[in-house]
Amino acid sequence: MAAIEKRGSEEAGAVFIRIRHRDGAESLAAPAPQTAFDTARPDARLFELRAVRAQGHEVSEAIARESRFDPDIWVVEIETDAPETYLDFSEA
Repeated sequence: MAAIEKRGSEEAGAVFIRIRHRDGAESLAAPAPQTAFDTARPDARLFELRAVRAQGHEVSEAIARESRFDPDIWVVEIETDAPETYLDFSEA
């Protein structure tokens, strides 16, 4: 399952991923810092985990903070216990 929770700017909106685990916990993936990108794959979209198996209200609060900082963000929600199947995470 995947859904767009918040639409951001098509030109410049960062993409955050709310990961809902089947046991009710949630995680939040955010864009990885520029230093994590591989120069051989400049178009790759990398993420870092900002919250891991947290309560839903903690992830909602983190998204609200990001949205106040940058109202152009996108939030995509997925339901999975193995987000690495769908997302590339930075090694840093």
